[in-house]
Amino acid sequence: MENFITVLDVISGWIWLIMMFPLLGVGLFLTIGLKGISIRRLPEALGVLFSKEASENAEGDGEISPFKALMTALSATVGTGNIAGVATAIVLGGPGAIFWMWMTALVGMATKYGEAVMAVHYREIDEDGRYVGGPMYYIKNGLGENWKWLGTAFALLAITAGLGAGNTVQANSIADVVESNFQVPMWVTAFVILTLTAMVLIGGIKRIAQVAGRLVPIMVVFYVGASAVILAINYAEIPAGLTLIVTHAFSGTAATGGFAGAGVMAAIRFGVARGIFSNEAGLGSAPIAHAAAKTNDPVRQGAIGMLGTFIDTIIVCTMTALVIIITGAWTSGENGATLTAMAFERALPYGNYIVVISLMVFAFTTILGWSYYGERCAEYLFGPKAIAPFRVMWCAAIPVGALTGLEVIWLTADIMNALMAVPNLLALTLLSPVIFKITSDRLSGGRKLVEQQCGSPAE
Repeated sequence: MENFITVLDVISGWIWLIMMFPLLGVGLFLTIGLKGISIRRLPEALGVLFSKEASENAEGDGEISPFKALMTALSATVGTGNIAGVATAIVLGGPGAIFWMWMTALVGMATKYGEAVMAVHYREIDEDGRYVGGPMYYIKNGLGENWKWLGTAFALLAITAGLGAGNTVQANSIADVVESNFQVPMWVTAFVILTLTAMVLIGGIKRIAQVAGRLVPIMVVFYVGASAVILAINYAEIPAGLTLIVTHAFSGTAATGGFAGAGVMAAIRFGVARGIFSNEAGLGSAPIAHAAAKTNDPVRQGAIGMLGTFIDTIIVCTMTALVIIITGAWTSGENGATLTAMAFERALPYGNYIVVISLMVFAFTTILGWSYYGERCAEYLFGPKAIAPFRVMWCAAIPVGALTGLEVIWLTADIMNALMAVPNLLALTLLSPVIFKITSDRLSGGRKLVEQQCGSPAE
């Protein structure tokens, strides 16, 4: 078994190293083709997020508000990657890895924009009246029946990745951190997670969106707020921390303290890999949530969708990174969530519990968000009749993950996570003329996103 795990680890490392290039390449291609819309129109996108057009009073077809669609997508992305993933990136790639996480996010915003645009433009209504969409639907409806196999491949890979990275690994993280910090037996935690998850899943996307719409903003504000307090206390160290990030991105980091040192390629590799793992830009998961938004305007939802990457990486991951760097914890020799908890504890009394609570809630919302992704993929493969059995299977996997070792599951899910990006990136590239045309048509005449009126998608 140990040899098998080693082989999987090597395969995972190589796949993510290879996938960095198409993930960044497609993001850069869309950024250029959209004339930098993800950067130029960021302030307007933020305005849309807090306007009537994104609220419960939003006009248009769909099941949940555009705001809740974003919160559902964020529930699956803001999680262990923001806490443990950032720490791992710094430990393996040095402070410079954070710079490459930023670069990944900047081009990834265009990818998320394109995903959300296609999700709304090519979505369908199933036989039970639900709005369904995502890569499998814009592959089928945008590329035609001859490409339907590619949508099937995406759905199968997404379900496998979801059961691993989106379910069992998250349940294990919660059970482990609760036992370590509060001495609660893991089986008790497993039962509580299972019960809460089942209660939410019964209500479908509307219940998931309702829970995510409340939990995600509260926890992001709580975690970012605590980070901001630490940065305010150590404000004099912030310029040095930012300088460290930028200079080490191009020069590498020498060994110091418990840090073994890292070259420029390590900074790029782990910064990009951990950045993508955290914000999921290009993987094809988020558009499944955006397809359910109440809107007839793909461009508006695209603008809201790209904010997911901005919030996840530019805000949350940056706050984590700065706390780790300015407290000096990054040279301690610790790694993962333990390193982040140490950094918070150094700066604030009981700061480690802020990390513990955040990790618990973020991991739980990830289970909810990915359950919806998996459910939609199961429906695409087997029809609406597969939804109930899938929910049972999803809940049954929680105690398995919470109570057992997960090295094989984690590595397998990591590989599936990377592979599910392949059909999505191919579809986005082939459908890029449609993305560019819809965007150009909707923004022609100098109209701003916040001034757009609802209308049918451009053909």
